[in-house]
Amino acid sequence: MPDISTSQPSEVAVKETEHLRPTWRIQPSQGWISLRLGELWEYRELLYFLAWRDVKIRYKQTGLGVAWAVLQPVLGMLIFTIFFGRLAKVPSDGIPYPLFSYSALLAWQLFAYSITESSNSVVANERLITKVYFPRLVIPMASILAGLVDFAIAFVLVIAMMAYYGVHPGWGILSLPLFIVFELATALGVGLWLSALNVEYRDVRYTVPFIVQFWMFASPVVYSSTLVPARWRPLYGLNPMAGVVEGFRWALLNKQPAPGSMFAVSSTVVVALLVGGLYYYRRMEKNFADVV
Repeated sequence: MPDISTSQPSEVAVKETEHLRPTWRIQPSQGWISLRLGELWEYRELLYFLAWRDVKIRYKQTGLGVAWAVLQPVLGMLIFTIFFGRLAKVPSDGIPYPLFSYSALLAWQLFAYSITESSNSVVANERLITKVYFPRLVIPMASILAGLVDFAIAFVLVIAMMAYYGVHPGWGILSLPLFIVFELATALGVGLWLSALNVEYRDVRYTVPFIVQFWMFASPVVYSSTLVPARWRPLYGLNPMAGVVEGFRWALLNKQPAPGSMFAVSSTVVVALLVGGLYYYRRMEKNFADVV
């Protein structure tokens, strides 16, 4: 019977094995470094998990459940229809004012939810940040993606309203996903700035509701951008949500004219906001675990 015995690896073999093992060193970045966006794909499952977690928390132990996604823009539509549509007689470019305002509120609700949640996302995930490494960019992105669930639910009502008022979309409906992407990019750009600032200055979260309210009335939500003189509309496009909201109406309701130059200016601002937000967030994230 052959003697079968286990032998311990030699010291040389152990050293060779250790030499072959990859070594990962996590250290703070220096200066304006690469964004390392490729890591987002590697951690895509974490992004999905955090987004789904936010959705479940939002609807956990709620009396009305998903009805909140429709109730908020509907109540806003009713108030705006009474005061702006009936009393103030604000023109709606030939579109029934309830549909005119609700379609814009649908887009605005997604934006408002996204920047509100993303601005506080880093502070809210304090325990996760201080315990494990992952791309910190995942946190505000997950907060923004969670808002798409409310948007999808509320979108069903706008389709029903279009059928009720006999409004048929044109070929521009094909560009609707583009405007949604631009809206999410705007929310992400603003959310990155606010979330990084909120880590350093905790009173930032108290200013967010005011920013959202002021920004809504500075955007063509309850009124049409056609009220702005034509020569000033490109300047009005410096408000990125002006081009997004008008583009959303144009794509969904076949509203004329197309946003054109105003959306081009808004697109430039969106890109600047997003790129600047990404670099600022990446620069500041090395201090998140220490400060948060």
